[in-house]
Amino acid sequence: MKQLGLFLSAVLSVAAMAACSPANPVLQIEGGQIQGVESSVKGVYIYKGIPFAAPPVGDLRWKEPQAVIPWEGIKVADTFGPGAMQAKHDSSNPWTSEFYWEDPEFSEDCLYLNVWTPAPGKPGKKLPVAMWIHGGAYTGGWGYEPEFDGKVWAEKGVVLVTINYRLGIFGFMNHPLLAEESPHHVSGNYGILDQIAALKWVYANIAAFGGDPENITILGQSAGAGSVKTLVSSPLTGNLIKKAIIQSGGGVNVRPAGAPAPTQPTVSPMILSGNAFKELFDWAGYDTLEKMRAASTQEVFNLSARYMAETGNRIMLGTRPVVDGYVSTEGFDEAAVEGTIKDIPYMIGYTRDDMGNPEAGIRLFCELRNKAGQPVYAYQFAHALPDDEAGSHDMKGAFHSSELWYMFKSLDRGDRPFTQADWDLAEHVVSCWTNFAKTGNPGLGWKPYSADAPEFMVFNLSEDGSKDASAMGAPLARGN
Repeated sequence: MKQLGLFLSAVLSVAAMAACSPANPVLQIEGGQIQGVESSVKGVYIYKGIPFAAPPVGDLRWKEPQAVIPWEGIKVADTFGPGAMQAKHDSSNPWTSEFYWEDPEFSEDCLYLNVWTPAPGKPGKKLPVAMWIHGGAYTGGWGYEPEFDGKVWAEKGVVLVTINYRLGIFGFMNHPLLAEESPHHVSGNYGILDQIAALKWVYANIAAFGGDPENITILGQSAGAGSVKTLVSSPLTGNLIKKAIIQSGGGVNVRPAGAPAPTQPTVSPMILSGNAFKELFDWAGYDTLEKMRAASTQEVFNLSARYMAETGNRIMLGTRPVVDGYVSTEGFDEAAVEGTIKDIPYMIGYTRDDMGNPEAGIRLFCELRNKAGQPVYAYQFAHALPDDEAGSHDMKGAFHSSELWYMFKSLDRGDRPFTQADWDLAEHVVSCWTNFAKTGNPGLGWKPYSADAPEFMVFNLSEDGSKDASAMGAPLARGN
């Protein structure tokens, strides 16, 4: 027994030494010490569930994110943190079978981020950094959905960070009592403040992961793209952002001079006032901040559904970023027209079968940036995703979000009948994205939008499905 004990002790000692090997060092970051786990790609390490702020619960509900609570010992970052509070996904949501088929735990305690890196503990590497902001209409999604796999980015020499942020009623509630207690006299935009806190965390800590805090690209899709637009317009982000990618978030939408203002649809009964949240909480008896914060997570989350069920009335709650004079002093459209957005390189685009018709707004954005003297790279993702013989997938064509499988080269996590040509296209796409994160130029024949060449890069395959550089790089001329 004594010999067995000595043997086990030796094995554990060797295992501990291996875990703390130079390739996977213990890092010192805000909050304490942390260690990652190796990914399926040799030399690439993942740090899952790193807290970048204190849990926004209890008295911190509907407040700006606060400093990380320190921990003792070495935190082994092998588990993703909970996603922000949101509705669970079922078959009624067409994105469920495509992206949301594996819901994580959802919680108010959600301010965690994840890092993929090939150079932990090597601050001298100064690798480019990309911070990904997920979409989901500001009410859903999380930073480690199945399609968000950062190992290929890290393999290509970019430190990738994905984040969570507060959503829905917890992330974007405007209420006069909250504005009254705020030192800035504003409320709402808590989810955007979370993103800013994550960006500042990246700047302060990413060198420990081998990243360069002076070379940070922010990128996002759908509501994540809308978030990027808010961040590049916000005075609170300073000069932390060096490049930005806006995916399926539209462009600049400015009403032509002299055009009539859009009419507000008449819907009755519906609360359309700026105090909709106050009316909702007063109706439920939560008329003080103490009562609002004492209510359980589920009580708050279910409040609007309960109101509609019990009163028969509808209520319109604005759960998205607002111009509040603090986080945002003006909207993105106004900032882009006035030239007050970050003066950095941009990539912007959409999918062929995207929501709405964003091409005109994207062209206007490109033209405005051209006048400012900064390059803009515009694209259209036109490849229709393959389907099975039964056509069983709800999402068809080059639909909104379809490029995500390709820009993360995570096709192995999907259930579509992807072919080698899809993998080739994914390699082309992710190479462009990571090249842009490195230098502000995606390369591979992609020229910036200009008055002389007002074209989009089109990502597609040739008709026979083979790899064809001309098909993947064919320009989208104006009006196509």
